Amino acid sequence: MSPELLDAVRLHLAEHGGEPTPARVAAALRARGRLLGDSEVLDVVAVLRSELVGAGPLEPLLADPDVTDILVNAPDEVWTDRGSGLQRCPEIRFADATAVRRLAQRLATTAGRRLDDAHPWVDARLPDGTRLHAVLPPVVVGSPCLSLRVVRSRAFTLAELVAAGTLDTETARLLRAILDARLSFMISGGTGTGKTTLLSCLLGLVDPAARIVLAEDSAELRPDHPHVVRLETRPANQEGAGHVTLRDLVRQALRMRPDRLVVGEVRGAEVTDLLSALNTGHEGGCGTVHANAAADVPARLEALGSTAGLDRAALHSQLAAALAVVIHLVRDASGVRRVAEIHVLERSADGLVVTRPALLRDARGHHERGPGWQRLAALCSVGVS
Repeated sequence: MSPELLDAVRLHLAEHGGEPTPARVAAALRARGRLLGDSEVLDVVAVLRSELVGAGPLEPLLADPDVTDILVNAPDEVWTDRGSGLQRCPEIRFADATAVRRLAQRLATTAGRRLDDAHPWVDARLPDGTRLHAVLPPVVVGSPCLSLRVVRSRAFTLAELVAAGTLDTETARLLRAILDARLSFMISGGTGTGKTTLLSCLLGLVDPAARIVLAEDSAELRPDHPHVVRLETRPANQEGAGHVTLRDLVRQALRMRPDRLVVGEVRGAEVTDLLSALNTGHEGGCGTVHANAAADVPARLEALGSTAGLDRAALHSQLAAALAVVIHLVRDASGVRRVAEIHVLERSADGLVVTRPALLRDARGHHERGPGWQRLAALCSVGVS
C-alpha cells in the first residue's frame, strides 16, 4: 500500500473519529475507491494501530525481549542494544523527521508530559515502564532524537545474571552474604552498566517478610518480592505547582516503616536524607550512583551532598556510619556488563571515608582478594570464607 493511500486512510479516520478497526479501515478504503482483501485490510489496521496507539516502526523492537535500549538519531538511523553493545538496524526507518517528531510527541502525551517548541525535551516513563527521553530541534541538530530504555516486566534471577556473565558463583554467594548481613550498600557504575538490573535482582533475594520502600525518579526497579511500595517523583504542572522531588520521597519513605529503604538513583540533595536514615537504624538500605570506579564513590557523594549545603566533614561523618559496601559494575568492550569490584568503606586517619577493595574480578573472570577482604568477611560473618 502506498504512503499516499495510508495518509488518506489516516485523514478519513481523523475526520470521522474512532479506533482503526477493520470495519472502519475497510470503509475508508471504499471511500477512496479501493477494495482490498481481508488480509490486506488487517495489515493496514496493524500499521495504523502501531502508529496511532503503539510505537510505530519501533514496535517490533519493543516486543523483542533481548532489546534493552532503542535510540533514534534520524529517520533512517535507528540503533538498538541487545546486551552486546549498540547495533544499527537498517531495516527500521521512519518516513521523515516529521514522523519521528510525531511519535515522540505522542509517546510524551501518553506519559502525561508536554513536548513542543516551548518544551523541547522530555524525560518520562511510559505506562509499560519504558523510560522515554526525547529532544526536538533546534536543541538537537537535524532530526528529533528519541531514546527508549526498555524495562523488563520481571527482574533477572541470580542464576540468569551468572549465565549472562554479570556475576560468577563466588560473587553471587558474596552478594547474598551482604544482603543476609543487612549491610547498607551502593551499586555504582556508568550509564548502561546494569546497576538497576542488579539492584532489582538483589532486592528479590531480601527476606519475604521484609517491607521494601522504593523511591525513584522514574519507576524502573522491578524486584520479585511480595512486599514492595513504589514511590515516584512528579514534575510540576503547567502552573508550576505539584512538583515532588526525590528528596521529598525519601522523607516520606522514612515514615512508612521500611525494612529496606531503596533510592533508585542517588543524584542530588536526597543523599543527605538517605545517609541520615541509614544512621538511624534503617539497616540494609541501598541505591545506585553514577561513578567511574568504586574508589570514586565517596567523592561523588561528597559532591552531591554539597548541593544540599552539607560540608565535607559532615558528609564523611555521616557516610562513615551509614554505608558499608560499594559494588561496582563496568561494561566491557564486547558489551558484557559485569561486577568488577566490591569495596568496603573505612574512615582514614584524616577523618575522610575511603574505599578498600575487597574483591576484584577481571574480564576473564579471575578473582583477586584485596586489603578490604577481611573486613568484608567480618561484616558479613555468614557465607564468606
